[in-house]
Amino acid sequence: MKGIVYKSTGSWYQVKTFDNTFYSCKLKGKIRLQGLKSTNPIAVGDKVDFEVTKDGDETIGIIKDFEARKNYIIRKSVNLSKQTHIIAANIDLAFLVITLNNPETSTTFIDRFLASAEAFDVECVLLFNKLDTLDQNEFGELKYLAEIYREIGYHCIGISASTGKNLDQVKALMIDKISVFAGHSGVGKSSIINAMDANINIKTKAISEQHAQGQHTTTFAEMHETAFGAKIIDTPGIRGFGMIDMEKEELGDYFREFFTLKSECKFHNCLHINEPKCAIKQALNQDIIAFSRYKSYCQILEELDDQDNSFRKNPHA
Repeated sequence: MKGIVYKSTGSWYQVKTFDNTFYSCKLKGKIRLQGLKSTNPIAVGDKVDFEVTKDGDETIGIIKDFEARKNYIIRKSVNLSKQTHIIAANIDLAFLVITLNNPETSTTFIDRFLASAEAFDVECVLLFNKLDTLDQNEFGELKYLAEIYREIGYHCIGISASTGKNLDQVKALMIDKISVFAGHSGVGKSSIINAMDANINIKTKAISEQHAQGQHTTTFAEMHETAFGAKIIDTPGIRGFGMIDMEKEELGDYFREFFTLKSECKFHNCLHINEPKCAIKQALNQDIIAFSRYKSYCQILEELDDQDNSFRKNPHA
């Protein structure tokens, strides 16, 4: 039988068949032995082949294989640095939910997410949530931040899950698509989803005042169907976003404004650090490229370089 994974708890998967029947499924052992250095070899959004069997009096499914993914969002595992975690697969649209404060979303986090999405061919939209909580100065700061990404070519929408502001624009983008909502805990991913469809009731918690962080209410990725013809994948909050499966020489290709200018660099393999006649450094000095973006690029480049050095010391790790 064939179906799509709607929920992953790490050991069990809820799979929906094309005749709208749900099965609780486990993985067949061989999938775990295919050399996938991932904490979750099967992710929400995967299209799987499974067979139905009996476990006592209960009917369950055994996942035998999964189809090649058109794309996915992946990051380093938090606790197992040599492994990866696939956030969601086969996505039409990824919404990165950003808050200026309570909790703060750093530009470094935004840029890491966007670079990874570019690398794995996932279209991204930036949602700046909690507009209703901002004073005039904070609103100006958020506007400036959004303009940086609009100029690069990203679609940015200011929203409020509490008041419903501009959620109609978000819904219009989602119709007939599979979308994933990602971001830090507490930025309002689940609240946005609940506000867009009253039939979806994902549990939410207040922000921790002591730590200004969310409470990780969503513990597993799960796909929801909406009354307006969209599928939504709600994901657990992400604290950090480690980059994987990327060569340092190609990193600049995943920063859109760098890619546009790189042909003007003197050297075709320019890393945009100390090389002479670098078009990216010139654009930075002329304020054509935002310093925050260049800073993120340098941090990721250093991380990838450290990964290369670590692999050379222990190639079988």
